[in-house]
Parts: sequence; structure tokens; C-alpha cells
Amino acid sequence: MRVTFYEERNFQGRSYNCMGDCADFSSYMSRCHSCRVHSGCWMMYDQPNYMGNQYFFRRGEYADYMSMFGMNNCIRSCRMIPMHRGSYRMRIYERDNFMGQMYEMMDDCDSIMDRYRMSHCQSCHIMDGHWLFYEQPHYGGRMWYFGPGEYRNFSNMGGMRFMSMRRIMNSWY
Repeated sequence: MRVTFYEERNFQGRSYNCMGDCADFSSYMSRCHSCRVHSGCWMMYDQPNYMGNQYFFRRGEYADYMSMFGMNNCIRSCRMIPMHRGSYRMRIYERDNFMGQMYEMMDDCDSIMDRYRMSHCQSCHIMDGHWLFYEQPHYGGRMWYFGPGEYRNFSNMGGMRFMSMRRIMNSWY
């Protein structure tokens, strides 16, 4: 997996080749305004140490990603998303600590309100696969990446309320 970051738009200026997670670009370049994702799927963050807003990038060229995604800040850190082979499965819960109504999902859901009559989910358990959660129905608004694990409380994630979920598919790599 590889991505090349450029200081200026349209792949101009100094560049930095990245082959894995990078917690802080500042030692390689002062800013980043474009990138080429040669392979893999990546989460990009507008703050160092994988903090701030998250943005999903897959194979392709992003000559001016800030305009494309409506970003205010440059990418400052990135994390590679490992490829998953096999089924996708998770449980979403209405309340934190796996309380309230629970639904098991194995495919994308463009609206938990329409499908399950849930106004939002506050915790989840990802058993299989890698997922993107969105704050608005139909995969809109800010997003958050979740890999396998237990996530007991979403309130410590900047007050995000997730309304739709999508699997990160192998075909995206």
C-alpha cells in the first residue's frame, strides 16, 4: 500500500511517499494539498496523531482534495486500512455500553432510522470487517472509521451521532 503526498495542488512541490501509518507529516513537509493513492485504502486526518476530522481515500488521484471534501485544514496524519477477506458483521446499540435496542448488521445501511427506527446508535461491536460510519443518513456528513473491536461510548468522539454505515469493500483497494 502506498500514497504520495504533495505540498501543492495538482501534484506540485515537494513530495513524500508513505507506505504505512504516519502520525505527523510535519517532519517531511510543511503542508499537503494533493495526493495520489497508488494502492490501498486510507483514513486521512486533519490533525497530527490521527486526531481531528477523518477522511476516507481509496486508489485514485486527488489534485485538490481540500476543495473536493470541503476541508478547512490540510492532511496532517494518515492510517492504512488493512484489507479484509471474508464476511462483515457488527452489532449496533441504541445506548452506550451495549445497552438499549441492538441490531446485527452484515451489509451497508443508508439510514438506521428507516431500517430499524433508531434515532441514533451510541455503541457498537465490530466482529468482522472494516466499516465507515457517517453522521447523516445516506452516507453524508462527517465520517469515522471502525475496525474490529468493541466501542462502548461514542460520546467521546466529538459528539458524533451516526446515522448510516458502509462496509469498506475489497474492490475499493
